[in-house]
Amino acid sequence: MTPTPRRVLVVGNGMAGARLAEEFRPRDPEAARFAVTVVGEEPHAAYNRVLLSTVVAGGITPRDTRIKPEGWWAARHVDVVTGARVTAVDTAARVATLTGADGAVRTLAWDELVLATGSTAFVPPTDGLYAGAPGPDAPLADGVVAFRTVDDSSRIVEAAESASTAVVLGGGLLGLEAARGLLARGVEVTIVHPQDFPMDRQLDVDGGAVLTRVVRGIGARLVLGQLVTARHPGRHGEPAHVVLSDGSAVPADLVVIAAGVRPRTDLAVAMGLEIDRAVVVDDRLSTSVAHVHAIGECSQHRGEVPGLVQAGWDQARVLADVLTGSDAAATYEGTSVLTRLKAHDIDLASMGTVDVDVHDPGHEVLTFTDPSRGRYAKLVLRHDRLVGAILLGVGDAAGALTQLYDTGAAVPRDRLALMLGRAVTRAGAPETANLAEMPGSAVICRCNTVTKSAVVGAFRAGADSVAGVAEATRATTGCGSCKGAVDGLCSWLRSAEPGSAPIEPGHPINTPANTPADTPTDRTSPAPVPAAAALTEGAA
Repeated sequence: MTPTPRRVLVVGNGMAGARLAEEFRPRDPEAARFAVTVVGEEPHAAYNRVLLSTVVAGGITPRDTRIKPEGWWAARHVDVVTGARVTAVDTAARVATLTGADGAVRTLAWDELVLATGSTAFVPPTDGLYAGAPGPDAPLADGVVAFRTVDDSSRIVEAAESASTAVVLGGGLLGLEAARGLLARGVEVTIVHPQDFPMDRQLDVDGGAVLTRVVRGIGARLVLGQLVTARHPGRHGEPAHVVLSDGSAVPADLVVIAAGVRPRTDLAVAMGLEIDRAVVVDDRLSTSVAHVHAIGECSQHRGEVPGLVQAGWDQARVLADVLTGSDAAATYEGTSVLTRLKAHDIDLASMGTVDVDVHDPGHEVLTFTDPSRGRYAKLVLRHDRLVGAILLGVGDAAGALTQLYDTGAAVPRDRLALMLGRAVTRAGAPETANLAEMPGSAVICRCNTVTKSAVVGAFRAGADSVAGVAEATRATTGCGSCKGAVDGLCSWLRSAEPGSAPIEPGHPINTPANTPADTPTDRTSPAPVPAAAALTEGAA
């Protein structure tokens, strides 16, 4: 007699919830052991939130942000319910109550429940931002958009067609991306940020000063150390504007809010789960209630609340192993996070511990500053290992430094060459300039931990284009910044003589020993670097 599949209910159809559902199928291809249902409150199929700023900039359409093509989930036996909200959960009876957009109520039974409810945009209770009284679910005033969802990106695009001025509240990662997108549409943009420099969570003072100059150089007005105290929509001939804490007025036909996020824990609170800043989970992503789990931005692991997508994806992989029994010893140890600003004209990466003084006796700190050209680099080393870096305007260095940060390998002695992008391997030989010399373990797509050997393996199996590699390995499906590297690797493989393109230096591509082990179902996340704190910018 065929056993009844265990019912897994995923609450949340965002990037973490959708990834978890995707992770189940390689472990249970025919849904023989697990029946997976994903419930999403938004009326859309799962989409890549990282790409929303590109929608604002006009580079892609909202439909282009979909994670999978139409029919993909059904073909893999995943039941996706959109436009419905889980309003109650009975953890004793293991039954969830769903309410649809039309008010219809239904129930779903479950054996394992996963909260992947994500987070909501924080909107300050500032006069004029809300249509009525401020509140977590209160509607915003006309001309005010909290930049969080794909519908928000569409609202911004629509508003930008008639707006000549916009104010962005928040100079973090998302705020700068939104501002750059609006500038691309010809809107005059002012960014208001309460700290002394933008992206203050990822930069030190000197790097912040250079970024300030870069942001102003691309045409944005940047107001620092102030808050918006009121918004006036403009009536009786008065132009729409916001008022700053110093009393000055800034024109604002459109106000975009990118002032951080708050984990969505209302359902978890009603369920009686342990809550701190978010839903507390252990190393196996279990909550305080049996058979209830949490991943992504609604979760809190070892005191950290993830703010970028990679952590949620790493958690999804571990939880899929735990629930399916694919890896009985699977645990989540944390994610070593790299923050990358994707805005056009700004190339910025930040990783690990960066706010360390150059004279700190416990670290080796190197800096390079070229404000007039918008360049700043900082390396923070401890015991010859990279524990932090800021790379602004020196994108050529990012690949090699990310490898060193992820792996914890010893940093080459020529620190200056490394900082300026003359990348070197651990043995000291040139790396990125020659793809044949790049080790197979080199991570091409950091969002999905896809190595060079995985791309080569996919190429050999017939995925000979960027789109093909994306389908086979997930490379390029995160922030998209690795598309150039994947395209270059595919071009190199196409031009190589058969059997001559090595995965590892000195080993031919068709050597059986070089068949990649890190397939999408077998990859492991980079080992976190001790002393490298995960960044928590609320952008994903």
